[in-house]
Amino acid sequence: MNERSPRLLPAALSDYAPWPEVRPHTGRELARLLALLEGGGFRGGGVALGHGRDAASRDAAAAFAHAWQGSGGWLAEVVDWPEDAASWLRQARRLTRAEPDAWVVAAGSAGWAQMSRRLRHSTDWDPRRTFGFASAGDSRLATAAGPGVLDGMRGATADGRVWVIRRGWLVESDDE
Repeated sequence: MNERSPRLLPAALSDYAPWPEVRPHTGRELARLLALLEGGGFRGGGVALGHGRDAASRDAAAAFAHAWQGSGGWLAEVVDWPEDAASWLRQARRLTRAEPDAWVVAAGSAGWAQMSRRLRHSTDWDPRRTFGFASAGDSRLATAAGPGVLDGMRGATADGRVWVIRRGWLVESDDE
């Protein structure tokens, strides 16, 4: 693990601006996210839930937590983070400490780009076991986060389609 901060400088993040505001999640998005987790073999398992501090991310996280626990799953940890921080190391360690089966993310792309870099460079986090709401699936995300940081991460679009990051590209499809 690397203790040096992998934080992107504001100028680097602005290369991809303007970042969209986080939008409220949809029922189709939540249903697809749950289906992705089930299809990945994580049904009933422990999930670490991470989210931004904006209202839409908090609401999406709460809706996921309710649905996940209602389906027999459990939350290994719930961690929030700001869009801008000195390093995100404390939040990254909390998100990975419980060694969950999978991670779920409800956050804006700019904040998630920063947090994912910290996770990848400083913990044993695995993007292939990470699932995100539509707000975390911006096409600029993989480039901003850096090579290999998010490869394998999947998520749901607002209309219930699937997005996946492969070799630095965010690809959408009707199924996984």
